Amino acid sequence: MNRLCFGFLHFDLRIPDALSLKSKRFVLKSLKDRIRAKFHVSVAEAGDLDKWQRADLGVAMAANDRKALESAFQKILDFARQESDIEILSHETEYL
Repeated sequence: MNRLCFGFLHFDLRIPDALSLKSKRFVLKSLKDRIRAKFHVSVAEAGDLDKWQRADLGVAMAANDRKALESAFQKILDFARQESDIEILSHETEYL
């Protein structure tokens, strides 16, 4: 019997061109919306809410096995790395 697995991907981001919280949130909203639409995952800003050029994003997903989670998270990382408006400073994953 397969057990449902849960995974969490955390991004520490830099947004070099953000000159205000408004411009930061514009970039983040666009990124979050595109990740949600393309990968069918939950995405939320998780920290550095008051810093103009920094952001923490969390991505949560459920799947039938860990390999599916690992594959999806790698695709999400690859997708985010192609974004010209952000720089990924670090990332980490957690599986339950």
